[in-house]
Amino acid sequence: MALALLAGLCLFVANPALAQHMAAPVAETEARPETPAPVEAAPAAGAEENAEPAPSLLEDPAAALSQMLAPPEKRSDLPHDLSPWGMFMAADWVVKAVMIGLALASLLTWTVWLAKSIEIACARARARRVLAIIARSSSLKEAGGALARRGGPAAYMVRLADEEMRQSAGALDHAGNDGVKERIASSLGRTEAQAGRRLSRGTGLLATIGSTAPFVGLFGTVWGIMNSFIGISEAQTTNLAIVAPGIAEALLATAIGLVAAIPAVVIYNVFARSITGYRQLLGDAAAGVERLASRDLDFRLVAASAQEDGRKIAAE
Repeated sequence: MALALLAGLCLFVANPALAQHMAAPVAETEARPETPAPVEAAPAAGAEENAEPAPSLLEDPAAALSQMLAPPEKRSDLPHDLSPWGMFMAADWVVKAVMIGLALASLLTWTVWLAKSIEIACARARARRVLAIIARSSSLKEAGGALARRGGPAAYMVRLADEEMRQSAGALDHAGNDGVKERIASSLGRTEAQAGRRLSRGTGLLATIGSTAPFVGLFGTVWGIMNSFIGISEAQTTNLAIVAPGIAEALLATAIGLVAAIPAVVIYNVFARSITGYRQLLGDAAAGVERLASRDLDFRLVAASAQEDGRKIAAE
């Protein structure tokens, strides 16, 4: 056994090529370097240059405050402009027609409000002045002279009663005073009714707008929602971002209808109360004219009785 091992060792030493061949794998294993760990890529040089740090409130308070108060940028990913004008421009032609009609109705409402406010204020002021003159007058002739150059229904009542008194003067001595009083009251009542009806012109339009504008806006809303449902069917999706703009456009029609209707109803009620108050002033003026006419008739009767008594005394 020992002889066999010694013979093998001698053979190994005697053949150096075989020793190099067996030692090569070990040397290659020891000399092979370890695989380096992946190194993270360095950030691009331009990234730091393009990044703008947000201004600090302590470093630059003015710049930081302006950045916070700046309006938000318009998002480009939204499919529609959701401002009122943008929704109007994107709406269907039927919805556009409804919106334009309601806008014109609202404009007409404010036009009637301005014109009628001036007209009612002037009419009430004239009626108050005439009523004050009637209250200060002691006879119908005196009131007619003071109101000769004034206009308005109340002044016309005084002239109308004075004219009726002159036309009935020949029949007063034989027919009595009841007939002329009835004719004066009838004329004054018709004048008051005509003045109230004339002042009420245009207010019926406000009532029409106030009662129909919400339903017209609702029609535009229904039409717009129908178009939105058709768009859902064509797009084959229920994504809210696609459906919401059409529904918003439809609801805008109802909003405009309410904007047109609510002021119309309020203004109509205000005008109705103002016209009722004006007719009460005319009623007071008519009552004052009737009192003056009745006073004149009584004084005429007293004068006629005095003349009759004078003739009797003279005859005796």
